[in-house]
Amino acid sequence: MAEVRWPDEHLVTAAQSGDTESIAALVSGAHPHVRRFAYSLCATPEDAEDAAQEALIILYRKIGTLRASGALASWMFRIVRNECLRQLRLMARRSEPVFDEGTVSAEDAAMHRLEAERVAAAIAALPGDQRRVLIMRDVQGYSGRMVADLLGLSTAAMKSRLHRARSAVHDTLQDPMFGGRA
Repeated sequence: MAEVRWPDEHLVTAAQSGDTESIAALVSGAHPHVRRFAYSLCATPEDAEDAAQEALIILYRKIGTLRASGALASWMFRIVRNECLRQLRLMARRSEPVFDEGTVSAEDAAMHRLEAERVAAAIAALPGDQRRVLIMRDVQGYSGRMVADLLGLSTAAMKSRLHRARSAVHDTLQDPMFGGRA
């Protein structure tokens, strides 16, 4: 298979100056890289496609704000990572219990949101294979067999990855450097 390269700096510079053909070529040239990165970060193929699409829209709209034409790859990877984190937070919010405003203080609600963000960040820091298993099993609620089948794994391999993912998240949340207990 031929190696797909990032668009060159001349194309990036032309796109930054507003050349519409260059912008279209830049978005088209960046697409395979952005998509591959999204698939490695997001929990599901659907989330990856959404994140890649959002990242390319941001590239199209904000290419003029990129400071260094050589920084395109790192800029795009950061955008994709942020989109995957945003989707993870949305997924976590959808699965959160709804609080009765009359019984929960504003402080408790804020602490709950902070804790949810810490958990989302710990999950996002996992390797892709562990993150996908953890999200599908523990967040989306798929059965172990279904997760294994969807990811093309044996049940034992899925359980092993799930255990490693849960342990890593637990360790991260307990680490005092990340706001955990000492």
